Amino acid sequence: MDSSFHENPNVAKDETSGKVFVSCPFALFDLGVPTLPRSLALPLRLAASFALLAAIVPTALHAQEVDEQTARRIAERALERAPVFDGHNDVPWQLRGRYENRLADFDFADTSNTADPANDRAAMHTDLARLRQGKVGAQFWSVYVPVSFEEPEAVKATLEQIDVTRRLIARYPDDLAFATSAKDVEEAVRAGRIASLMGMEGGHSIGADLGVLRQMYALGVRYMTLTHSRNTGWADSATDTPVHGGLSDFGKDVVREMNRIGMLVDLSHVSEETMSDALDVAVAPVIFSHSGARAINGHPRNVPDTILRRLPQNGGVVMVVGLPAYLNEDLRQWNARKAAEEARLDALYQGQPTSREEALATWLSGNPTPEATIADMADHIDHVRAVAGIDHIGIGGDYDGMPSGPVGMEDVSGYPALFVELARRGYSQRDLEKIAFTNALRAMREAERYAATQGASNPLETRGPAL
Repeated sequence: MDSSFHENPNVAKDETSGKVFVSCPFALFDLGVPTLPRSLALPLRLAASFALLAAIVPTALHAQEVDEQTARRIAERALERAPVFDGHNDVPWQLRGRYENRLADFDFADTSNTADPANDRAAMHTDLARLRQGKVGAQFWSVYVPVSFEEPEAVKATLEQIDVTRRLIARYPDDLAFATSAKDVEEAVRAGRIASLMGMEGGHSIGADLGVLRQMYALGVRYMTLTHSRNTGWADSATDTPVHGGLSDFGKDVVREMNRIGMLVDLSHVSEETMSDALDVAVAPVIFSHSGARAINGHPRNVPDTILRRLPQNGGVVMVVGLPAYLNEDLRQWNARKAAEEARLDALYQGQPTSREEALATWLSGNPTPEATIADMADHIDHVRAVAGIDHIGIGGDYDGMPSGPVGMEDVSGYPALFVELARRGYSQRDLEKIAFTNALRAMREAERYAATQGASNPLETRGPAL
């Protein structure tokens, strides 16, 4: 929650040297394959060509843009084979805010009628029908609680959110399947159910205690975002004044213990220094459960290129967010101008709320709100691909934790439109399958594999900062 294979290369042979060359838009690569018997030459040369190309230039080759009908067919096939594995959805917080976690009052089959104007609440973005329309096959449900909760209270509230999430999953067994492993995810998808996992959004949820972290894992939590919008006592947030310069020593032990038990380290919301420190320590893939590319939109919540370039070595995945203010740079700047204007009007019209609102309305009429679009989200995916590679992209919508998604993806039913846009830009079916599902699943499986190597190794007993 926030307060967002390439087409086959042309292979040519130099008849004088017997070497194979691969042409691409940027270079002609000499693969150095010597002359072989005709029965072996072409297969081996082709294999060498593709192997070297995959190793050297995984992001260099893009297929040509395709027509709408072809793009739809590619996207449909991809999502049929690899449905969306979404890194972040805030339905549990909606249950707390709207229903006080009473599921008897809630119908997850259809939430399109949940608008509550009296309490300034729009209709929810997520329900079972729209998850199916959106081709969602696996979902991390966020057990978020606000940073305004003091940490002992935050731990209790997080337990309440875990409880309501697990009760929600159990209430709809034909559609949802509780999942705590990559194997569980695969089995749920094969059975036609939506694999339902849990992620904690903010280190305040563990109360600076590694024992609490381990117990959250035992209850089924499979990732933790190290901070939310404010620093913890051991990690700096992207949207707070830094105090630790990244991770404290205890914060580094939090990352080590998460790796040891197999909980994914989520670096959305954290400062660039915290990202870097976590990557220095981590021995399993990290994720960014709902973030964009900072080169496209300068919000500090997005991931800078310095970090993107480190993901291939770590194996991590940026699950690209759908929050409009993190996608569209014009909108981000408009929000900053609006905030400055509101501050000016607050000072100018102290004690005159009507005059203040009239003046703001005049400003808004002359400064229309920019809109984020599906193309904006695709631009972020393009950039992550260009810098980190196709194996390091996922999807993390942030639905029901933001006012609305981008135009054309206002709710979870809109994911297919994004994949059509990517296919139109030349992404192959295999590319789309990686983005939708297999990259996230691979990161989860690798985290599990590392944890399995630890066996019964001693849990860390480092004491956190006093609360």
